[in-house]
Amino acid sequence: MKFLVYSLVLLTLLQSCSQNNVKHDKNLKKYFDENKVEGCFALMDNGTGKFTVHNLGRFRDSSYLPASTFEIVNSLIGLQTGKISSDSMVIKWDGVKRPVEEWNQDLNMYNAFRFSSVYYYQEVARRIGRDTMQLWLDSLRYGSKKINGPVDSFWLTNKLKVTPDEELGLVKRLHFDQLPFFKTYQETVKRAMLVENNANYRLGYKTGWGFLENGHSLGWLVGWIEENNHPYFFVLNIESPDKDYDMETVRIKMVKDMLRYLGFFEGKM
Repeated sequence: MKFLVYSLVLLTLLQSCSQNNVKHDKNLKKYFDENKVEGCFALMDNGTGKFTVHNLGRFRDSSYLPASTFEIVNSLIGLQTGKISSDSMVIKWDGVKRPVEEWNQDLNMYNAFRFSSVYYYQEVARRIGRDTMQLWLDSLRYGSKKINGPVDSFWLTNKLKVTPDEELGLVKRLHFDQLPFFKTYQETVKRAMLVENNANYRLGYKTGWGFLENGHSLGWLVGWIEENNHPYFFVLNIESPDKDYDMETVRIKMVKDMLRYLGFFEGKM
């Protein structure tokens, strides 16, 4: 019964984006054009409930693999079930050399999250197990909720899909400790997401990078920016036909450029 109530509340929150509270900002398109990508961006002002959006159709109606943004959910489930004892829990490196140098070492949860370590979170998913993982995906109503194929890779292989709108909604609920996990675990994940914290603003986000079924490179950046204790939530979803596209650099640059254009980083919002 408890999970049913949570699910109904979360469903209502997911349906908060409509034509009545959306501003289509045509000036945002140039940031996609200059970086030679297709995609969408949305920013939600929590105080007014209004969205500033580029490409509303893609933001609200199109679904994509979550890639490493799923580490938000994976971490929360791991912590809630005790499979991750704390953000300092180390999983030993298996000795397999991987293309991201930071992955080739023993990692704790905090660093694995920051480095988007696939092997760390694959091991966490194996420890959680398929049935428990499925229970939580259903309870969260996360994306398509499908675990097809191995439990340690379904978020990387286009089996599980989520809309940018759903990703933004997840982070918003996390920020306010509204997800069905203990508050301390939500705070742990938020701490791992916080990237910049200074007198003018607080910026937290999670990245994701994967490949679509058509071979295109897909990039995510989802998070929040807070100024004067006023949070705004954002999501960027972009794709390029170039498999070697510099997604790592471009995602963050685009979000910061668009936030700067929208008036952030000066502590005046």
